[in-house]
Amino acid sequence: MDQSAETTFMNTSCYVAGKAVSGPSFTVKSPFTNQPVGTVAAAGRADSEKAIVAALGFRDRLSRYDRSQVLERTRQLVSERHEEFARLISSEAGLCLRESRYEVGRALDVLRFSSIEALRDDGQIFSCDISQQGKARKIFTMREPLGCAVAITPFNHPLNQVAHKLAPAIAAGTPVILKPSEKTPLTAIRFAETLYEAGLPGPMLSVLLGPTAEIAEPLVKDERIELVTFTGSVAVGKKIAVTAGYKRVVLELGGNDPLIILEDGDIDMAVHLAAEGSYRNSGQRCTAVKRILVHDAIADDFVARLVAKTKEYKCGDPMDPETRVGTVIDEASAIYLETVLKEALANGAKLLTGGERKGALFEPTVIDHVSREARMVICESFGPLAPVLRVRDLSDAIQVANSTAFGLSSGVVTNSLDKAIRAIKELRCGTVNINEVPGFRVENSPFGGVKDSGLGIKEGVIEAIKLFSTIKTFSLPW
Repeated sequence: MDQSAETTFMNTSCYVAGKAVSGPSFTVKSPFTNQPVGTVAAAGRADSEKAIVAALGFRDRLSRYDRSQVLERTRQLVSERHEEFARLISSEAGLCLRESRYEVGRALDVLRFSSIEALRDDGQIFSCDISQQGKARKIFTMREPLGCAVAITPFNHPLNQVAHKLAPAIAAGTPVILKPSEKTPLTAIRFAETLYEAGLPGPMLSVLLGPTAEIAEPLVKDERIELVTFTGSVAVGKKIAVTAGYKRVVLELGGNDPLIILEDGDIDMAVHLAAEGSYRNSGQRCTAVKRILVHDAIADDFVARLVAKTKEYKCGDPMDPETRVGTVIDEASAIYLETVLKEALANGAKLLTGGERKGALFEPTVIDHVSREARMVICESFGPLAPVLRVRDLSDAIQVANSTAFGLSSGVVTNSLDKAIRAIKELRCGTVNINEVPGFRVENSPFGGVKDSGLGIKEGVIEAIKLFSTIKTFSLPW
């Protein structure tokens, strides 16, 4: 096997306030080879308590400049180790190198923007002599960090999702206890080690993995925790909302994002967006294109072109630079995709290309004439599926787009400003991108959804810093 296909083995552990723990180890396996790619020494309930105490007891608060410098030094170190991080992501997540290298680039942006925002003071000044009830005083506002926050991250973006939790927290000065996914913990731990190396004080970050009853549940319920920020499934997110108690809860949950293609749109652009939106990251993005709603008048032409385009996406070894679609996270997930595909076909859908599964590999797949009631498009299908539903007009497309329990993002392909504006106004979701995939964003812009996609609270670097801090007001005679 050539060097491009080589992987490295990582022995590591959880961290409490910057110190490695020595609990029982578990093994992380490659979804592609099913071979071990690392081991992690897990934490226990006592470690959770130590992490909370260390965070709450941390008094040596970093200045804005110091926080900015930690983030910038981390960015420099991650940049120097770009390929190391990319290969680690591909090893444990099964994502192809094209995707893992892109993810490292996104995480670098998160660090850069967080470093910049750490220096920015958004405090306000209010004059108090502006009414008959006022007087000669001024009210000032300032931000203060939380005492301790918990961040729980998913498997599909092992680096960028972690960066999106930790970097804004550091910019705000808030200590965090991170609980990454047990399916992809190696990248998260390596990132934490890099933050420590860049000068982050140990009490500001602990990384814990272990049984849910010993780690996640006690942390979520603990009254000393002021914020729980979670990205993951709807079921777990709603359970957190019920059990967290009196604290801030930020939920970034699933998506069932439509790409609406109208008859006046650029069809070549539409094909490109449909393919990239459906297949990037093996389709495992909350903002992936999961329903392609195409106007009847252009549907046949669009589908033929999408089939041809899909055949350009080579599926296989994540470490092969030519691979464009690696595995999904595990074989069970691939079997689920196989199941919903068979259900759709049994109800009249037409398989045009793809559909084959080998272990955790699932080929990029185009399915036409999918029923609007198919589980594939009512529930979130987390994989490289491109289900095509035909719509009569924009009104029909909006109705279908809004018909599911999700409301994260959407994309609309049109050259009509009037139709674009109508879609922006009527689509019930957190983001509407015109002539772009639903997942388009920059790392400091607001991001989040409504309905089962989240509580409407926005993430993104700037909004997250606000969530990791509180505003204090004070007034002085003036």
